[in-house]
Amino acid sequence: MSAVPATARETAIRHPWPEPPGPGAAVEVAEGILWARLPLPMALDHMNLYALDEGDGWTLIDTGLDWARGREALAALRAGPLGGRPIRRVVLTHHHPDHIGLAGPLADEGAEVVATRVAWLTGRMLTLDRQERPTPQQVEFRRRAGVTGAALTAYMAERPFNFADCVSPLPLGFRAIGEGSALRAGGRDWQVRLGEGHAPAHATLWSRDGLLLAGDQVLPGISPNIGVYPTEPEADPLAGWLETCRRFLPLAEAADPLVLPGHGLPFRGAPFRLGQLIENHEGALRRILGALREGPLTAVELFPALYKREIGAREFGLALVEAVAHLNHLHHAGDVVRERDSLGAWRYRAA
Repeated sequence: MSAVPATARETAIRHPWPEPPGPGAAVEVAEGILWARLPLPMALDHMNLYALDEGDGWTLIDTGLDWARGREALAALRAGPLGGRPIRRVVLTHHHPDHIGLAGPLADEGAEVVATRVAWLTGRMLTLDRQERPTPQQVEFRRRAGVTGAALTAYMAERPFNFADCVSPLPLGFRAIGEGSALRAGGRDWQVRLGEGHAPAHATLWSRDGLLLAGDQVLPGISPNIGVYPTEPEADPLAGWLETCRRFLPLAEAADPLVLPGHGLPFRGAPFRLGQLIENHEGALRRILGALREGPLTAVELFPALYKREIGAREFGLALVEAVAHLNHLHHAGDVVRERDSLGAWRYRAA
């Protein structure tokens, strides 16, 4: 895919609302749909929550993390813009904690939980999986990616992230949706289209009147993390990501939807953005192959070629799983070969 001229980039993505709603506030982005934000305790400091008016209550799209500030922010929204009306239903786009964290308490109040079966099962499983130290499989995953010496020793002594730290237990019962499912919400008919790569069976909702509830599948400004994890170390999520972007392109070209993303500002220009997302990863693959022609490298040693910037400790984990995802993609395609070095790390070279 060819590069897009700078002048085109400036106009291709358009933000109807240049500023986000403030704490406890909401903006009507379409008839019967309110856009609000909940805080996150990380560099990406917010998630977008969409409330669809059902008359006697609301359908929420995703919920934010289960932490003190998130609970307070949701309570303020319910008392303010949502008028104290009950939450009748929660639709979860995917299983990541910033999207499902508060689904459990809302279900306890009587809200129906709607999700893909994969998202519900994965989220429910991960909330039950508590660890005080990394497992041998997690340690081996880092070793094979090229983490060595003091960095690996320090990792082995740390308490890993646990879903249960910020996700309430999901309810036992839910309603499953899948590719092509129809959903009536907020006075509109929505069709479910599933994406892959960022999260398995990621649900996006497309309305007949040109709206796209995109979750993290199509974001403005940032590319969603595409990662490989110790649970499935040989996976190739990047193949699913690229396939989804290409499959969504004609849908976006036909509808030119107003995209309501999980992070960032709502925008128009979905076809252009999907093209950008494809190009970003294809460019990363080319940079990796170029670096590997100079000699064999580990995933960690490929950070400069892949990211073109310094990776700090705070972002190291996400950078690592994304580097492995790109290398797995190239390995599955036969574009690179690998062998273990004396420290147990995979060293890759161009085939």
